[in-house]
This record gives sequence, structure tokens and C-alpha cells, in this order.
Amino acid sequence: MISAVLVTVMLFGTAYGVAGAEGIEKVSYLSLQKPYFGILLGVLAFLIALALVVFKSRILQMRLAVLSAIIAFGMQIWLAWMYFSFDGPVFRITVIFPLLICIFNFLAARGCFQDQLMVESAYRVRERRRRNKK
Repeated sequence: MISAVLVTVMLFGTAYGVAGAEGIEKVSYLSLQKPYFGILLGVLAFLIALALVVFKSRILQMRLAVLSAIIAFGMQIWLAWMYFSFDGPVFRITVIFPLLICIFNFLAARGCFQDQLMVESAYRVRERRRRNKK
């Protein structure tokens, strides 16, 4: 859920500001690097929202969390490249949000995996008890 909030903040937030003649011009994430970064951000938001909805299928939820974490890590590499290659723009704190999203999604995937292991273990115990009663 925290990842979804961070993605929403990135969708409507500004990436960096550039000093110009009229003052500081703010550049949003949706207009960053043509439309590619905005599309990637939309895909990430969709994957995270889908992972929140499919809580009945733990394996799918875990895979969606890992996939969105990989995409977020790629976005962080892209933003780091922009940070070190551009000269002059002042980046906002939201530039580290993809890294936080990556960490939170890996923690969510780990929790889904542990939950799946616990359910499978309980199922094996229940099946063993049924066999012993017969």
C-alpha cells in the first residue's frame, strides 16, 4: 500500500526544477524523457494496484510484487543516470521514491512467500491428520 502511495505521489509530483529566465521551471515525471517515463510509471502503478487486488492468489501477488520491484529498480537507475548526467537541474526528494518502492515491493513479495509457505505447511498437517484417522 505504501508503494501505491509513493507511485501516486510520483505521478502527480515534480522530478526536478530548472532555473530559467522566468524563474524555476518544474518538470513533472509524466513529461520526463518524452512519454516513456510516464508510460513506465503508469505500468508500475497498474502492477502495484493489481497486486493489491489479487490477494486471494498469493503466488500471482508475489510475482507482481517482484515484477514491479524490478521495474522500479530500473526507473531508479534511469533517474540516477539523469541525476549524474544533467548539469543544472535541482532534483526533488521524490527521485529516491523508486528505490523505496523497490524495497517495499520486495518486502511484500517476501511476506507473500512466507504466507504461502505457512498455508502449505498447515495443509500438509491437515492432510496427515486425515490420513491417520482413517
